[in-house]
Amino acid sequence: MPLTNQQKKKLKSAAHSLKPVVRLGQSGLTNTVLDEIEVAINHHELIKVKITAADRDETVNVIQKIAKKTNADIVQTIGFIAVLYRQNPDKNAYS
Repeated sequence: MPLTNQQKKKLKSAAHSLKPVVRLGQSGLTNTVLDEIEVAINHHELIKVKITAADRDETVNVIQKIAKKTNADIVQTIGFIAVLYRQNPDKNAYS
């Protein structure tokens, strides 16, 4: 179920002070990076990911792939940083 505007607003506010927990480098989106994102999003629910890409289109494609493969919602993107959220039923910190 997609996030409502009110939920996104709350999550953006909560993400403001966060630092990126995963950084994609020259190797791009590998299985190892996806595993790290899975671990981080399971633990924190709300994370920032920094993507090093050649251009904006490539960045958007990588962010969409991450969201699809991790089943996470894209809360917002700012430049080369994406804020992702996936609810952890055991935590419910942001619901």
